[in-house]
Amino acid sequence: MWRAGLKWMFLIIGTTIGAGYASGRELWQFFGHESGLAILLFTLFFSICCNVIMNVSYEKQSTDYLPVLRDIVGVKLTKLYDVMIFLYLFTTTVVMIAGSGATGQAFNFSYWWGVLVIAVCLIILFLKDISGLLVMNQVILPLLLGGLLYILLIFTMDQELSMFSHLSEQRNWTAAFPFTALNILPLIAVLGAIGNKVRSKQEIWIASLGSGLILGTISFIYNNSLIQIADELLLYEIPLFAILKHYPFGMLIFMSILLWFAIFTTAAAGVLGIVSRLQSIIKMPIWLLVILILVAMIPLTTLGFSTLISYIYPVYGILNLYVLTRLLLYPYWKKMEERN
Repeated sequence: MWRAGLKWMFLIIGTTIGAGYASGRELWQFFGHESGLAILLFTLFFSICCNVIMNVSYEKQSTDYLPVLRDIVGVKLTKLYDVMIFLYLFTTTVVMIAGSGATGQAFNFSYWWGVLVIAVCLIILFLKDISGLLVMNQVILPLLLGGLLYILLIFTMDQELSMFSHLSEQRNWTAAFPFTALNILPLIAVLGAIGNKVRSKQEIWIASLGSGLILGTISFIYNNSLIQIADELLLYEIPLFAILKHYPFGMLIFMSILLWFAIFTTAAAGVLGIVSRLQSIIKMPIWLLVILILVAMIPLTTLGFSTLISYIYPVYGILNLYVLTRLLLYPYWKKMEERN
């Protein structure tokens, strides 16, 4: 029970912690000053959403996200959200592959070497169905989380930062809603693909509560650290580097490698959501589907996605808030539907 629960917990965290989160950019965009309550609410909302999604997935014994999506948003909106999730996963994965190429350039390698490395790793990962992804998460994520937490705690102690100052100032509490909503669609896609592999509801509780508490704790410590160096963040594309500048160069290299793994886990989760959906339409081995998807994605990494994202992400924000509301009120409206 515990082993399985932790396996799903790491899958959830791996889906959520992408390069945006690990670098601090995503946290700083939503939180910042006066956000302690917002992060507490995010922890609560996130755990509830994961619990609902996993329970629906478990009850449906799903192998892709469509049955779960249909139960959460209703039959009428399923087609719309099906397209939106697919586009979201596709564009996010392309951006992650491009991010790997950019990471390669940062270490003076060719852009295409960075792209090739992540593509080959993704193919290898899915040679044995999704078991490779689950094993990878159990190995990589403790390193990523441990490394990130270590840096943040060392920085907090070195700078003698107060963890609970300004508790009475919590005007940014509403940030919990868009930040939680941002992560909902990929969670539905990934958790919808493992419903037939979950064996008990105890696993679901371990995974949902554990992932919420871990992400909430790291988010609080990370945000508190970023607040102390707020004036310097304008100079850094990656806020984490503003913290790392206080430490030896080797630490920067180590965290840069961990950031690449954050990119990789997000790309892997995106590919899982895509191939699990396509397998219900196209019957072929998962590794072959992965190759075909990557062949379609790699040329697109050379395009500028800023325009596409500037149109799609605001729409995602609105649609995701609707999904978040449905998940938080799931028991209530489910009873209403059963009465009718």
